[in-house]
Amino acid sequence: MAEKTISPVLKQVLELGPTLVFFLIYLRIRDDVFVIGDTEYTGFIVAALIFVPILLVAMGILWMMTGKLSRMQVFTAFMVIFFGGLTAWFNDERFFKMKTSIVYGSMAGILMIGLLRGRSYLQYVMEEFLPMREEGWMIFTRRLTFMFALLAVANEVIWRTQSTDLWVKLETFAFPAVLFVFLWAQIIGLQKYLIEEDGPAEEDVT
Repeated sequence: MAEKTISPVLKQVLELGPTLVFFLIYLRIRDDVFVIGDTEYTGFIVAALIFVPILLVAMGILWMMTGKLSRMQVFTAFMVIFFGGLTAWFNDERFFKMKTSIVYGSMAGILMIGLLRGRSYLQYVMEEFLPMREEGWMIFTRRLTFMFALLAVANEVIWRTQSTDLWVKLETFAFPAVLFVFLWAQIIGLQKYLIEEDGPAEEDVT
């Protein structure tokens, strides 16, 4: 399927909407207990299980409208399905919470492997949208690797030591906001490495 362009607002709704819906569902049923068969499930686990099909539907719509899903989106969907299944099977909300740590940790690990090989895997993914000299990509990749690792550690500390309510709020709003601000700051801070479309890259003066 050929890649198509859709409204940026609609794209954001499809990408971020499922997480917001999960948050709203959780607020509505967090104090409830659901009995399915002979097993009792907390409101958090039920909200997590509802989140899985909502995410898949949103991704399906996004794919039909754009003809493309990023590797990160596919990986995240796999992790949600896998850990959502473990959460239901073992009736243990910890699996769903640790999913975030594994996603961030995996991204940090992948980028680190590239750095150890002297490459920026981030460049392969984003170069089309952000033309930048190789030096800039290496700096960006090192910083993002550190940020992903930091978010993974933060998630582990939070879900192991804080309440479920606090974790859900941070997962829904704080983590994405921190990552967005970080990425925006990096793009602004690395302006001197950007390649202008109308001319050659600016040469460093030594």
